[in-house]
Amino acid sequence: MPAPTRVHVTHTFTSPPDTVFAALGEHENLGPLFGAKITRVRDGDTSRNGVGSTRALKVGPLPAFDETVTTSEPNSLIEYRISKGGILRGHWGKQVLTPTADGGTALDYTVGFDAPLPGLAAVVGKVLTSSISKNVGTLAP
Repeated sequence: MPAPTRVHVTHTFTSPPDTVFAALGEHENLGPLFGAKITRVRDGDTSRNGVGSTRALKVGPLPAFDETVTTSEPNSLIEYRISKGGILRGHWGKQVLTPTADGGTALDYTVGFDAPLPGLAAVVGKVLTSSISKNVGTLAP
């Protein structure tokens, strides 16, 4: 299998990290970000959007899949992975939030994955990069 595909998007919000973290952590907010229909499957182990919280994603005609939060460090880090279904392999996401000097938040967002069919990962990577880049700024000011 080829080297994993990486999607990398950065964005600077004028909102503070707690506002951005809350927006990114709320599963139902993420539909436009990924161009997907998103349904909450499960709340987290100790908080609604914390570790263990799971969302189901349905993107067009593709098979649905679940993503589960694996790390949640308030106002600084969210990590997740595909936990069920889907056509991608080894899929993971990492959102790092850093306060900016002017009170805003810098987001460094990386997604990694492979696909079993040649060329599929590259196509998914381009679509995902475009969708996230275009829509991330709508989550919070």
